[in-house]
Amino acid sequence: MAHESFEDEEVAKLLNEKFVSIKVDREERPDVDSIYMTICQMMTGQGGWPLNVFLTPDQKPFYAGTYFPKTSRFNRPGFVEVVKQLSDTFAKNREHVEDIAEKAANNLRIKAKSDAGDSLGEDILRRTYQQLINSFDAAYGGFGSAPKFPIPHMLTFLLRYHQYSGEENALYSVMKTLDSMANGGIYDHVGYGFARYSTDDEWLVPHFEKMLYDNALLLIAYTEAYQITKNERYKQISEQIITFVRREMTDEKGAFYSALDADTEGVEGKYYVWSKEEVLETLGDELGELYCAVYNITQEGNFEGHNIPNLIYTRLEDIKDEFALTDEELQNKLEEARTKLFEKRQERTYPHVDDKVLTSWNALMIAGLAKAAKVYNAPEYLEMARAAAEFIENKLIQDGRIMVRYRDGEVKNKGFIDDYAFLLWAYIELYEASLDLTDLRKAKKLEADMKGLFWDEEHGGFYFTGSDAEALIVRDKEVYDGALPSGNGVLAVQLSRLGRLTGDLSLHDQAAKMFAAFHGDVSAYPSGHTNFLQGLLSQFMPQKEIVVLGKRNDPDRQKIVSALQQAFQPNYAVLAAESPDDFKGIADFAAEYKAVDNKTTVYICENFACRQPTTNIDEALDQLV
Repeated sequence: MAHESFEDEEVAKLLNEKFVSIKVDREERPDVDSIYMTICQMMTGQGGWPLNVFLTPDQKPFYAGTYFPKTSRFNRPGFVEVVKQLSDTFAKNREHVEDIAEKAANNLRIKAKSDAGDSLGEDILRRTYQQLINSFDAAYGGFGSAPKFPIPHMLTFLLRYHQYSGEENALYSVMKTLDSMANGGIYDHVGYGFARYSTDDEWLVPHFEKMLYDNALLLIAYTEAYQITKNERYKQISEQIITFVRREMTDEKGAFYSALDADTEGVEGKYYVWSKEEVLETLGDELGELYCAVYNITQEGNFEGHNIPNLIYTRLEDIKDEFALTDEELQNKLEEARTKLFEKRQERTYPHVDDKVLTSWNALMIAGLAKAAKVYNAPEYLEMARAAAEFIENKLIQDGRIMVRYRDGEVKNKGFIDDYAFLLWAYIELYEASLDLTDLRKAKKLEADMKGLFWDEEHGGFYFTGSDAEALIVRDKEVYDGALPSGNGVLAVQLSRLGRLTGDLSLHDQAAKMFAAFHGDVSAYPSGHTNFLQGLLSQFMPQKEIVVLGKRNDPDRQKIVSALQQAFQPNYAVLAAESPDDFKGIADFAAEYKAVDNKTTVYICENFACRQPTTNIDEALDQLV
């Protein structure tokens, strides 16, 4: 609509005559977006962007919709006609319009203040799994039909459900989806990184925009899948995502940019697609024909006469036979080809970079990098994560308040629950990767600040906006886990993790109140709340606290810490220190434990009840992994 209507002289003149138009950046003001998207869904039964909402002067909505063509077509009313009709109706029958608006606003208030129900039970986990499996695409992976979005928290829920239930189909559906996405055109096989979504069932033709949050959350999904399966391809994809982010989405101070546009020179995907002639010209006939055979490059093309490199129908065993290559020879030649194509591609006009630094999205990438650093024993990833965390601490906190975004030295907008929740997640992942108790102290302080600003003492759950925020028509709560998990969805998991790490049982109580507060929303549509339900799932699994006392450079300590970090055990809380005094003020329950005979000593606890300590590291590992 930006080009079709808002840049059109006729439409602009009409809007300026009839209304006061306010363009909202939904990444900078997700609070406004959330409220009016909910209104659109209530009024029309569906949502999406672009979002157009017409308000009375006191911000109350009386009409909403998504895409409107300039004039009526596609069985949709034209934007010009809608603007004229709404203006006339407001002028001639204002009382009726205000009545509609008041009812809509009241429905929002009712939704925001719904009383807590019973706590969610274990049965909802099975229902969620069943909903996901019923929508699973057995042919190409993913859930539902085109357009298909990578929704990583669905995959990480299924990984945990597999561990909880032993359901092999849960793990299979994750692996099929991860494999299919990595083979598809949604993945950039030349420069790495995932695009936003696929326009088809096969994951072939993407919307070419690359988002920081997708790559952060997919990094987490591939890393956790690697922990379970030890599939080297998942490790490779994880490493390639990080390579892409470091090269193309990181500024000189370590912060991460938000997105790369889909189009260049007005053409979507132009930067990413190839003709067969271009490939052969760049690589030469021999290497070029091999690359075309592997990545399905043809004369006809698979996208508007050009080719999106992909591995969807590739059988590498057949390729090796056809070209008489060993596996190592094939991989070396493909890497040579990829490097040459990447260098050639850099001669093209580069997509526009959305270079604003968003706290919430940066926090997700910090969490992903820290997890990858832990699992792959890659300290350079931890360095990347720390640089971004320091940027947030230095640039995006003002007077103790986390802010939403930074760009060109300008900081805007007080942080929302997502900013706090995602940063809490990041600090916990940083702690687990480094075992530096400073990160845990930061997480604990952040949780206290967050509770004061966002927690609903009466009904439970966290408001989207802080108590010090601009007053909108309603103070809303969000629990739906969409392309991004909700703040409440993340906190349902992270509060319990922080509680286990610190021994603060009040955080478990707080999570339990959340399960009751959002009972109605989650019960109505379980598979739309898969990050939130990971928190519930953890309540029905054995939870262990492992306290390790020993010198950081002691081989026994390094052995057990490394094994625990590489294992997929989301319900383990690992604390490590050289002295029990280090735990004071942060995890007081662990400060009571002592090292035995000056050796690395392991305490294995379940719900804070600990067994006898052991200095036999192999014996401890037998009980844990």
